[in-house]
Parts: sequence; C-alpha cells; structure tokens
Amino acid sequence: MLTIIISFALGLLISYIYIKTHSKGSYSQNFTLTLIMIPCIIAVMILLIGSDIARAFSLAGAFSIIRFRSAPGDPKDISYIFFAMAAGLACGVGLFAYAVLFTVFLCAFMVILKKINFGAMKTPYKVLKVVVPENLDYEREFEDIFNKYTVSHELQKVKTTDLGTLYELVYLVNLYYGTKEKEFIDALRCRNGNLNIVLGMKAESEYNSL
Repeated sequence: MLTIIISFALGLLISYIYIKTHSKGSYSQNFTLTLIMIPCIIAVMILLIGSDIARAFSLAGAFSIIRFRSAPGDPKDISYIFFAMAAGLACGVGLFAYAVLFTVFLCAFMVILKKINFGAMKTPYKVLKVVVPENLDYEREFEDIFNKYTVSHELQKVKTTDLGTLYELVYLVNLYYGTKEKEFIDALRCRNGNLNIVLGMKAESEYNSL
C-alpha cells in the first residue's frame, strides 16, 4: 500500500509539472492521466516480479504481445513517460527516498527551464502568407515593397488553391526595426487585389503550419 500511495503521489506531481510546463497551450487529458498511472503500474510490476526470474520472463512475454497503437508524440512527452517509469521503478524496489528526491529535483529543473525559456529559437524572421491571383507575376510584383519594408525576404513555399485560380505564397521576412506591420500589410493588399494576407507575429519559422 505504501508503494502504491507514494508512486501515485509522484505520478500526480509529474503530471502536474507536465501541465504547467506544456508549451503548446493545449494537452491531452488522457496523457496526463497516463503519467499518473505509469509509476503505480511499474511499481506493482516490480513488486510482483521480485527476484523470481521465471516471473520476469513471463511478464516480458505477456507485454510483448501488446501493440501500442498511438503514434509517436512529441519528444518531450516521451521523456515524461520515461520520467514516470523511473519514479515507478524506484518505488517498486523500495527506494522511496531516492524516488522522491529524483522526482522533486527533476520537476524543479523542468520548471526552471520553462521559466527561462531554455532552448527557444530566437530569430528576427516572421512568417508571411500572401494569396495572389493566378495572373499576377508574384516574383516581381512585391519586390519593391520587400525592399522598402524588409531587411531580407525569402520565398519558402508556393501552392495553388481554389481550383488553381489563386496562389498561396509563404515568405520568411525580416522587417526593418520600427516598421509598422499595418503599413506593410496595406502595401501588399494594394498589389494582391485585397486577398488574404497573414503575417505571423511569432519570431519563429512556422511556415509549415500555415
């Protein structure tokens, strides 16, 4: 009972830290519940195996027939699964103090790394998506606007839409310091016939998601 209670508490802490450090704004409730369950399950498995080699092989054979149908997720999610497994293993072998210290310290480190935004890619580029009619020479039409408002620009992707009557252009642009995005967008609207324009405000290259 002590093993189950401690492993459950550690799983709850790991799940809570995962929620607080999640960077995408939304997360799966099923995954957070899984993080709570994993330490308990692993701890009970270790208790059942003990030092019995036959039980260990039997359990390994039983788990080998399980097919995990979930697609591989974010690397951070996978690391949290190993985190929960490690906590469960420590509880299963009776090293409760090590399990608590390991979990608390690693959770604290994750919170600190989240606070300082460690590893975030900082770049002056923004993502620009422009929709133009099929008869517009997009390679030359916007050149003077880009020269006026941007330090540099690069066309990353072109695709047709609306049965080929429109083109979607995706650029990476580095605006001059102090440039007003509204003026830049208004200048583009005058050239593309007032069709859709999207300027990503995040300082990251996310043109693949547009």
